[in-house]
Amino acid sequence: MERRNPFPRPWMLQTGAAATAGQSNVGLKGIIAGGITGGIEICITFPTEYVKTQLQLDEKGASRQYTGIADCVKKTVKNHGFFGLYRGLSVLLYGSIPKSAVRFGAFESLKNLAVDERGNLSPFSRVLCGLGAGVSEAVFAVTPMETVKVKFINDQRSANPRFRGFFHGVSTIVKEQGLGGVYKGVTATVMKQGSNQAIRFYVMETLKDWYRKGDSKAHVPKAIVGLFGAVAGAASVFGNTPIDVVKTRMQGLEASKYKNTLDCALKIWKHEGPLAFYKGTVPRLGRVCADVAITFMIYDSFMDLFNKVWK
Repeated sequence: MERRNPFPRPWMLQTGAAATAGQSNVGLKGIIAGGITGGIEICITFPTEYVKTQLQLDEKGASRQYTGIADCVKKTVKNHGFFGLYRGLSVLLYGSIPKSAVRFGAFESLKNLAVDERGNLSPFSRVLCGLGAGVSEAVFAVTPMETVKVKFINDQRSANPRFRGFFHGVSTIVKEQGLGGVYKGVTATVMKQGSNQAIRFYVMETLKDWYRKGDSKAHVPKAIVGLFGAVAGAASVFGNTPIDVVKTRMQGLEASKYKNTLDCALKIWKHEGPLAFYKGTVPRLGRVCADVAITFMIYDSFMDLFNKVWK
């Protein structure tokens, strides 16, 4: 006699149109919750992203503008006022909503396909689902958003800034460089986002699984989710800041002096040394830890709400 599986997988609970609708709802919930989360998170953490980008664009020698984080903040506020620290926010705000929506929507969809009989992901599946989420957001949202953001911040460094606003800046870039102008550094961005989310989701899902002792239905308090998010964020910073530095250089206004991603990395190593690959680590560490902690707390809150009212 055939033994019935006591823990049916999610797609085994329903068949036909009902199963398809159930799987679609999981991804749709992730998209909506992720989009809302992205908009709230970026408004909170943007100044640290601004400082990180300025320090990464700052090269050695006579052209160096800042001596460190405090100096960058001081000079920015002095020359452009407090809201100078929010230059480029509109670009990230326009991009953060679809970026976060794509990331979490892709992760939830992939997770729904990969969970075992108890609703848990294996270590390898955690990495793959995170990687898939990162690559998806890199291609569909992050690359154009990051390219425009870096060019906006880079433009402010010049004596006579040209971009008068988001739409004027984007139209100028596209007019001068074509649509490919907003897809500079796509290889480095895919590498960065893929490794970023692979690390973050792996650490987050591993810590959650450890806390729940393997019971996927067990509740994890939001404060604990935030703590786990900060740990996941720190792990991703130390794991891929070198890729982030290369990506930033490839998307700057002087990107034309690099043949490709590899050429950019080699020139940074040759002219500035290996430590240059960790420029902006401290401000990025602060931003990312806060970013990931806040993101997962907000996201989990919305998913809890959706799961109660949207069956």
